[in-house]
Amino acid sequence: MYAGRYLTSHDILFSMLPSFFRKSRQKVIDLSKIQAVLFDLDGTLVDVDMELFVPGYLRRLTEQMSDHVNPIRATQVLHQAVAAMFANTDASRTLESILFEVLQAELALLPERYTACLDRFCQDDLESLRPLVTGHPLSSQLIESSLAQGWKIVLATNPIFPRVVVDARLTWGELDGEAFHHVTAYETAHFCKPSPLFFEEILDLLQVPAETCLMVGNDTLHDLSASRVGMQTCLLTPWSIKRPGTCFKADWQGNHEELLSLIESEESISSQRVTCPD
Repeated sequence: MYAGRYLTSHDILFSMLPSFFRKSRQKVIDLSKIQAVLFDLDGTLVDVDMELFVPGYLRRLTEQMSDHVNPIRATQVLHQAVAAMFANTDASRTLESILFEVLQAELALLPERYTACLDRFCQDDLESLRPLVTGHPLSSQLIESSLAQGWKIVLATNPIFPRVVVDARLTWGELDGEAFHHVTAYETAHFCKPSPLFFEEILDLLQVPAETCLMVGNDTLHDLSASRVGMQTCLLTPWSIKRPGTCFKADWQGNHEELLSLIESEESISSQRVTCPD
């Protein structure tokens, strides 16, 4: 018996080959017109528990600020600054400038003093966070295969960290930051995911239509919200974050190996398209 009835031949096949049936129903993304791929970082290209990483980062950073401000109060204000970054809609203000404004208003901490503290942290303490970040063995291949297609690739991480901290996580994940056409960080970005403005800013930078872009991420809100501007979306499932109440649906979802197979199969198709007859 199965759920109050006798097993049918379909039930038996489904129990034996569940992955086959899931894939047969799965929507397939159209890679034929893709010009750019946006990769999220944390939980997509590298495995990192941000509930451990962020507190560790803030604790060590605010210890470097202790000569100027109380570390507990500084932590509270940095959380406040991140909230202001997420709320920003002003294209004339970088996220770094918003951080500086909040620190100065709440702690009377000048930008140059904060920057000096950040520099000391990066020199003395940043490496202590390395054990919290683990790479994925196929992440570099996803990047290389995308480049082989002629696609532009962007590291579209939420830009609440300075570039040096983004680069550190790339290095710890054994990824080459120089491979990306653009990397989001708070020094240059003006908006955060899931705002459509975040994705529109990248489209303006790349000068490509939204429908030719694929957003690859693990967050059902922050990454899949790219669909609002017309991008195709891919949810990588190994470290996925499924936020309750999220209305966005991925155009495709699967693991790193499955996505790599899709990209490589498109590379094969592209090669056939340009092959000239004898």
